Amino acid sequence: MALKIRLARGGSKKRPYYRIVVAEASSPRDGRFVERLGSYNPMVPKDHPERLTLDGERAMHWVSKGAKPTERVQKMMAGLGLLEAPALRDQPKKSAPGKKRQEREAEAAAAAEAAAEAKAAEAAAAEDAPAEEAPAEEAPAEETAEAPAEEAPAEEAPAEESTEEQA
Repeated sequence: MALKIRLARGGSKKRPYYRIVVAEASSPRDGRFVERLGSYNPMVPKDHPERLTLDGERAMHWVSKGAKPTERVQKMMAGLGLLEAPALRDQPKKSAPGKKRQEREAEAAAAAEAAAEAKAAEAAAAEDAPAEEAPAEEAPAEETAEAPAEEAPAEEAPAEESTEEQA
């Protein structure tokens, strides 16, 4: 005998009222049940105490005996802290974007990453440039002192070549 904890609808047309019951899985929705655990009235405000009444102790007793709550009842029991909330279902594959759109999104993501890397490289270069400029200013001062010394031998070298050409 497979048992379920489920909602049995009552009330008149367009004015629903549900009983939370333990029933055999093969019995009709509003038919015979084993035990009534509480009620659910969706017509009253959410914060109203009569919206959901549930005997938690008896509900947990039936769960321990093997009764499976329906997804809606499991959500209600989770709201009261009796059970874990049901796992979210996977979305249907129909709702996934098509191949072309996925390719375009992948290309856009790659372009965005490349742009971000380029900006990061420019920022790093901009940070390194001022740090390099300060030593670079000192270096030309040293080079200017060495440069006249280097130029003098360069001037002497052509003079030597010209003497060799004359000989």
